[in-house]
Amino acid sequence: MGAKSRRSARLSAVRARIDRLDEQLLRLINQRAQLALVIGRIKKRRKWPVFDARREAIVLRHVMAANPGPLTARAVRHVFQAILSECRRRESRRPSRGPRAPRGVATGVPKPAVGFGWRERRQKRTR
Repeated sequence: MGAKSRRSARLSAVRARIDRLDEQLLRLINQRAQLALVIGRIKKRRKWPVFDARREAIVLRHVMAANPGPLTARAVRHVFQAILSECRRRESRRPSRGPRAPRGVATGVPKPAVGFGWRERRQKRTR
């Protein structure tokens, strides 16, 4: 095996490890979102607001302090602000009927006959 082939194989192996980590991160983020939905239901019953600036500041300080690097505290804050924002958005929406299918995946729901095809979108852009 040549040097180029070994580098390519190593790159593929590292990318496969990253893919597995991404899947673990996704599972953990979704678990966090599920817990946020539970909190949202509690807040709704008690008529409390969804957004709690003090709690969000505590969460951000906690994750920034727990960060061993190589990400900077600013990067960690940015990532967690996005997670918190999305969880808060889900909390404030009405309960979901289950997970949504990713874009481009068939859901069994027929598409409308008019107005959503690529031709219609293309025509709108060229007008």
